[in-house]
Formats: sequence, structure tokens, C-alpha cells
Amino acid sequence: MPLLLLISTGFVFLSGCKIQSKFQKLVWSDEFNEPGLPDTSKWSYNVGRGCPQNCGWGNNELQYYTEKRRENARVENGRLVIEARKETFEDAAYTSARLVTKNKADWKYGRVEARAKLPAGIGTWPAIWMLGANIDTAGWPVCGEIDIMEHKGSRLNKIYGTLHFQGYSGDNGVGGTIVIPNVTTEFHVYSIEWDSTSIKFFVDGFNYLSFKNQSVVPYNQKFYVILNLAMGGNFGGAVDAAFKSAAMEIDYIRVYQ
Repeated sequence: MPLLLLISTGFVFLSGCKIQSKFQKLVWSDEFNEPGLPDTSKWSYNVGRGCPQNCGWGNNELQYYTEKRRENARVENGRLVIEARKETFEDAAYTSARLVTKNKADWKYGRVEARAKLPAGIGTWPAIWMLGANIDTAGWPVCGEIDIMEHKGSRLNKIYGTLHFQGYSGDNGVGGTIVIPNVTTEFHVYSIEWDSTSIKFFVDGFNYLSFKNQSVVPYNQKFYVILNLAMGGNFGGAVDAAFKSAAMEIDYIRVYQ
């Protein structure tokens, strides 16, 4: 399997192998078996553009995140579909959705995994990630961020795993990448395994990046999950003028401890 690792700091080391998870007890999941809107007992929505304080959610993104709008977030055929669409909505040229488990479910340590098929289209920026549950009091990046999976349509099949925290935010995050085939046409399992000593990143069970957890970083507290599909922005880049719509499909998301 082709592998490209970007080492940003001494926190990172490479394992490069498949390992058996020590986290086997399923403590939370969404299998997306009930058609309709996402389950409100598990998910709420971030809405809008992140303006005025952080226009474009602080990343110059182009989409407006909607709430309870089937065009942008729905469950069908046993999958969660988060769809970005080119359409004028409020002050944006694109719509999409950003689902969060904030104030509904959060965890300290464990294995978090999602089986997903990613959108095609230059300018798309899907993400499966986590934020520290103390974000409202600590702020970002002090609360910490764990990007389980990010992808950009201009670099097909290149998966990014990244950590952001104080001193290592924005382009200075600690992370690595792995190149795998067919991420926009086939489902793959994106996951982390996280405890007091390390955070390990996986695709299809292959450990491509590990981070040494320490008391000086914010990864010894509870985190919640975010699922979203952004358009453009600092990471997504320019959007193809011919873009009309694209979707990230998630078969399931599960948390084991």
C-alpha cells in the first residue's frame, strides 16, 4: 500500500502495520438504518457561515451549513448522506451540512471509526473529526482537535490525519497522509485509537501515523464528533466552475472503549 508520511514535530512516529485493537466494547454508534433526517438524539447542527467572528468557519469556506434540510443531510439506503450543492442560500453560493454530537455524546479515549465514501469534485473538503468538549470555555485551538479524516477533491485519494492544539494550529498541525485507491468510488474505514499514551490513525486497519500523547497536550479529556462537507477554503482550494453537487456517504460511525 503506498504511503506518504509528513512529520511535523517530534510527537510523531510511524508504525506502518496492522494491529489488533484493544478497544472492543461498543459504547456508541449510529448505523444510519432509519431513513429521514439524522437522529436528533445523537446529532445536532452547526448552522450558517461562522460569521461574523469567523467568516467561512475561520477557513474562508464557501458553503452555508443548513439545519434539518434533506437536500444537505439525510439518511437513506442505510447511509448518512451529507451533500454539498451549488445554490444561492443566504450569503453563500453553496449549501452543505455539519453534524455534531456536542452536548449529546463525547468520550475520553477509545477507538472511533467511520466507514465512508468520499465526494468527488475539485473544491470539496469532507471531514470526520473531533473537538475538545471544553471548546466553549477554553476556545480553539487550546481545546484540541483530532482530524480523523480529511480529503480534498484536488488531490484525489490522499487522506490526511492531523492534530491541532496550541502552538500547532492551522498549517502547523501535527499530521501525516496516506494514499489509497478509490476513495470516491468505494467505502473505506477511517479510524483513530486513542489513550493516555498515544493517538494512532488508521485507514482500513492500516496504522499510518502515531502521535505520542502527553500531559502537555489537550488529549486527556472528552472530545465530540463532527461530520461535515465543506467547499473551498484554505484547505479545499478553488472550486471547479462546473461543480453542481457531491456527497459524502457514511455507512456507520462507532465508538469502542
